[in-house]
Amino acid sequence: MTGRELERAWRGREPGLLGRKHACAVLCPFVETAEGLRLLFEVRAPSLRRQGGEVCFPGGRMEPGETPEQCALRETMEELSIPAEHIRLLGRSDYLCQPGKFSLQPIPALVDGAGLRAVRPSPAEVAETFTVPLSFFQETPPEVFVYTLEPKIPPDFPYDAVNASPDYRWEAGEAEVPIWRWEGRAIWGLTGRIVKNLLETLGSVPL
Repeated sequence: MTGRELERAWRGREPGLLGRKHACAVLCPFVETAEGLRLLFEVRAPSLRRQGGEVCFPGGRMEPGETPEQCALRETMEELSIPAEHIRLLGRSDYLCQPGKFSLQPIPALVDGAGLRAVRPSPAEVAETFTVPLSFFQETPPEVFVYTLEPKIPPDFPYDAVNASPDYRWEAGEAEVPIWRWEGRAIWGLTGRIVKNLLETLGSVPL
């Protein structure tokens, strides 16, 4: 291998997340109503293998060559039947990652009235949809729980080979789980963290 080949390997390369197995994107749909802005959510069909019955935003895994925006629009059409022409993309919010698994890019967007009227949930993926006033999130602090991320090291790890002792202090961490309750539903987990970040961007995090 030559120096020029090294240059070609990185020239124009878009950096990704180290260790990521796949990338995902979700649309964060704001809708304008006479009473003010609301956020549109869906409830995952109970038959789904993962997170069935949970509240989420429309979205999913990015296909090869897709941008996060293209993925979010495609998934929103597939899940809710909202055409792209009724969605105005607003930018990119901060993304999340599950170490060693996936990254998740939220895409804030404004859905017009025709888009909201066009909502037809896909029964295979979506049980129902609902909206929540943005003011509710702005005025209501979430319940916040914290869980510990603890490394689990295999018993045959070769400490000698890496010049480390068996009492090596592996890095641990913590993760927040914000929960909002709205009319018998819970907005929590990754979706709750996305909502919290949207509020932070808007400068309106409830204390």
